[in-house]
Amino acid sequence: MVDITHKTLSLRKAIASARIKLSSENTLKLIQNNQIPKGNIFEFGRAAGLLAIKKTSDIIPDCHPIPIEMAQIRYEMQDLSIYIEVEVHTIYKTGVEVEAMHGASVVALTLYDMLKPVDKGLEIQSIKLELKKGGKTDFRDQKAEGLEVAVIVCSDSISQGKNEDLAGKAVIQKLFQYGIHTPYYQIVPDEVDSIQNIAKKLSQNGTRLILFIGGTGLSPRDITPEAISPLLEKTIPGIMEVSRAYGQERMPYAMLSRGVAGFMGETLVLTLPGSTKGATESMDALFPYLLHVFKVAEGKRHDE
Repeated sequence: MVDITHKTLSLRKAIASARIKLSSENTLKLIQNNQIPKGNIFEFGRAAGLLAIKKTSDIIPDCHPIPIEMAQIRYEMQDLSIYIEVEVHTIYKTGVEVEAMHGASVVALTLYDMLKPVDKGLEIQSIKLELKKGGKTDFRDQKAEGLEVAVIVCSDSISQGKNEDLAGKAVIQKLFQYGIHTPYYQIVPDEVDSIQNIAKKLSQNGTRLILFIGGTGLSPRDITPEAISPLLEKTIPGIMEVSRAYGQERMPYAMLSRGVAGFMGETLVLTLPGSTKGATESMDALFPYLLHVFKVAEGKRHDE
């Protein structure tokens, strides 16, 4: 099965449809008068569809088991066609489009089975996905054009050439995946003055986003939060709360990270963990959603 452990929980929705074409007016009349010998086709179809939705991962090998938190099956009759619509919701790491399509297909097959004794010319004409929402794809339109971004690695050993920077480069690669280029990348020692000076310089030069990597732990030289906090004019506690919560689900020591986030003027500053795993997990937790911050800062409405 595909690895989805890096994904975040979100509300996900899907709507699928199917269509059954009747071959005679007589079949239509029997349905309308509830005279189908096997019973009420819509009640049986609904029951079968709900079971199918919940059992999708038992049938489709690569589907993950998903908590189904809402499922609806709707019918509409037009001329000699029965239109089936299946809607499924979940709050999970992956979508429910296959569940919705599986439900629609089983509803259609159930109706076909119940109608075939009275209509030998039935056709299941289409099964398709009508809507899919949820997950990061819904936020891919967050605009990053012209966003000036800097990645600053805070580390004594790396600045002295004793170790290689992996975390900072991993963050740059993550940014690139979201169409964000990083024109400024630098390594500085774990010194308050060095960290503050570069933060002030970048902010004054119009950099909109600064990611400080490292120095957020509990060792004596981890002082990035202490250096950045006094410079922040408006803190955003929720950003690092989300990052820590995401990390905590994967590593119990994530709670020890002391990262902070907020604005210096118009510059958003984040302080991320120095380990490659911690830094990349923070990026997975925060992007692309974080880009909405710049719309809000510019006074644009949430729904634009």
